[in-house]
This record gives sequence, C-alpha cells and structure tokens, in this order.
Amino acid sequence: MPANQKNQPKIAGDALPVMEAFYTIQGEGYHQGKAAYFIRLGGCDVGCHWCDVKDSWDADIHPSRTLQQLSDEIPIASSKIIVCTGGEPLMYNLESFCMYFHQGGYMLHLETSGAYELTGKWDWICLSPKKFAPPKTTIFPYVNELKIIIYNKSDFDWAEEYASAMKDNCHLFLQPEWSKKNKLMPYIVDYVKSNPKWKISLQIHKFMDVP
Repeated sequence: MPANQKNQPKIAGDALPVMEAFYTIQGEGYHQGKAAYFIRLGGCDVGCHWCDVKDSWDADIHPSRTLQQLSDEIPIASSKIIVCTGGEPLMYNLESFCMYFHQGGYMLHLETSGAYELTGKWDWICLSPKKFAPPKTTIFPYVNELKIIIYNKSDFDWAEEYASAMKDNCHLFLQPEWSKKNKLMPYIVDYVKSNPKWKISLQIHKFMDVP
C-alpha cells in the first residue's frame, strides 16, 4: 500500500461490519459503572497479543449492519450513551455514524488505539495507545481519557511519554493487563501513590461477571 494511504480510514457510509452490539455496564476508565450500549466493530490490524477480543480482528467474518438496523436494536429504556469500540473502530470513517446517532440524542463515546486518523464528532474519547501501532498525534487535542495498559514495569515510562502529550484536563488511567493483574497491581498501586495525577482503572465487569 502506498505510504500516503497507510492507516487511512476506510470509507464507511450507512453500513459497518459489526461483531456485536449489546447493552451492559461500562467496566473501565472514567465512566465505569454506567450503563451503556456498546457497538463493537469488526476489523483491527494493531495486533495486541494479549487482546481479549481477537475474534474482532477479521472484519470479513462479521456481517455489515446499517445504522438504522443498529438503532432499531437499542432497547427503548437504555442509557443514552453509545460506546463505539472494536477491533479498531477508526479503521472506518465514522462521520455518518456520529451524525446519525447524535440526531437520535445519544452521547457518543469512542474507544480507540488512535492508530488511524480521527473521524466523527465525539462526546468522549478514550485513547488507549499500543506499542504495535502508535497513535496519530492529531487525535491528542481531542482525548478526554488516556488509558494505558500496563503489561511490564517498563510501561510506566511509556505511559508518561503519552501523558505529557495530553491536554491538561485529560484523565489519566493505568490499567493492568488482565492475565497479569495480580502480579502488576502492587506496582501500579505504588506508582499511583507516588504519581497521583494517575488513577487506577480495573475491568470491573470481569470481576462482576457482567458481559
């Protein structure tokens, strides 16, 4: 692929590949504990070996669903928060997605690695950068929440590099990689105590056995 086309969002109109869409509790970060409707798009080329939704990587195995179909499936009494996640949702141009659901009165939250250029207008952006595919710096001014997954002790220095690039009111979270949480938590606790600008994010939905 030519260099000027790499990591450019695919054109997306009225339909997107969707792995799953479901109503649940946000289990991570600033909005944890809130009810939200999740739309998980298929497709990701970031390649985190510890990813817990590897089934999302291949977009071709997930059926395309129109924005109208997705809207019709949202429970009437649901929260007005929609979380667009993946996979890597910014693989697609999400301008139409945001326009459609904003017209329906929804608050739109994005969870992304930032590996692709930002598209769409969002009410909340959670950036979780990955070493395998660094984020585009153009997303930095729009990030509300920086969530760093800690897999090794060396990741704290890496986390600080990104924290220094965020706007002053960005919320900073450190989250242990799930399979190593028991080993890493003492280090994370000590780090946050010494650097209180950070907060701890836990995947509370896994502790509560909430899908």
